[in-house]
Amino acid sequence: MDELYRLFVSKMGFPPVVGQTVVRLLLAAILGGVVGLEREIKHKPAGLRTNMFMCLGSALFTILSFELASEYPGDHTRIAAQIIPGIGFIGAGSILHSRGSVVGLTTAATIFVVAAIGMAVGGGLYLPAVLATLIALLALYTLGQMEARFELKPLLMNYEVLGESAETVVAELNRILQDEHLGMTSVQMAKLDGLSRVQFSVDARRQEQQSLLNRLRQSTLLRSVNSLGPAEGE
Repeated sequence: MDELYRLFVSKMGFPPVVGQTVVRLLLAAILGGVVGLEREIKHKPAGLRTNMFMCLGSALFTILSFELASEYPGDHTRIAAQIIPGIGFIGAGSILHSRGSVVGLTTAATIFVVAAIGMAVGGGLYLPAVLATLIALLALYTLGQMEARFELKPLLMNYEVLGESAETVVAELNRILQDEHLGMTSVQMAKLDGLSRVQFSVDARRQEQQSLLNRLRQSTLLRSVNSLGPAEGE
């Protein structure tokens, strides 16, 4: 990598520090973009641009921390040290709490790792940064597939049911859920074409979700039952 930026400097005629900075920023943008692309494909809140900017910004702050301290007396790590609490604040904002359920933990953790990758690139630690990116991609893709295949993690599924009245629908839902030893969250009620519509979420394993869906469809008090798919849980 050092040879790459030396070649870049010699060809473009830039001072060494400028060429080094350009290469580091480009690498940070690429590594952050790779992780962000995986998140974008899975339709996560923090996608391509968010992760790219996070990695790029962390690298730039790390470079500034060193360069400014070199020109003026001061601590070389002072600016870089503030990246961690700043990223923690952003990560906390990506975690949503909704009636007992928590979503966005994987997104927050990904943001934290991407910022660390940016700091590594900004500090000239290219190999650890690339290795961390590969490990992060492997964990996001492979471990996610394993969780789904072996049902290691419960699914938060959304359902929509229609009935004559909200009281009748809720009472029937509570009866079925009690028989299945499950509970519902994020309940929303509205009127639709003279019928009462209730949307809710259930956190359970795949087999339990299938059993619940069958019970709901067998009920004579529910006019319509639809599974809206899994909710955002990472």
